[in-house]
Amino acid sequence: MTIGSPEDPDSEEPLAERIETWLVQQMPIIQMHGGTSSVRKADPETGEVVVELGGGCSGCDVSEVTSGNIEADLLKWPEVEDVTVRVPESGETLGVDQAESIMGVDRTEGGRGDWGSSNPGKDHL
Repeated sequence: MTIGSPEDPDSEEPLAERIETWLVQQMPIIQMHGGTSSVRKADPETGEVVVELGGGCSGCDVSEVTSGNIEADLLKWPEVEDVTVRVPESGETLGVDQAESIMGVDRTEGGRGDWGSSNPGKDHL
């Protein structure tokens, strides 16, 4: 760990933001395979962290490996005591109801946005 890194417990950034940054930096495979990630809970008082994977991670055969890696790495952080990584089954959603994470990462399916926004239709000039 280096001072100023996301794992730094003395950082002035909130724990959730540091975990979001870490996910983008250390787990780029999630986005590369059309997956999404979101920190649903990061309580520095209790050390409880909940990360939700979606998009291409839903129903993916290696999502268990990815989840295990996320859990193992986050448990090395001094202020993290318990990690839960949730991955919905294929076709199921766990409630990702916003288009962007706090890091500005597009969390719609595969990071491509929905079909309607990229294809305005015949009425569009």
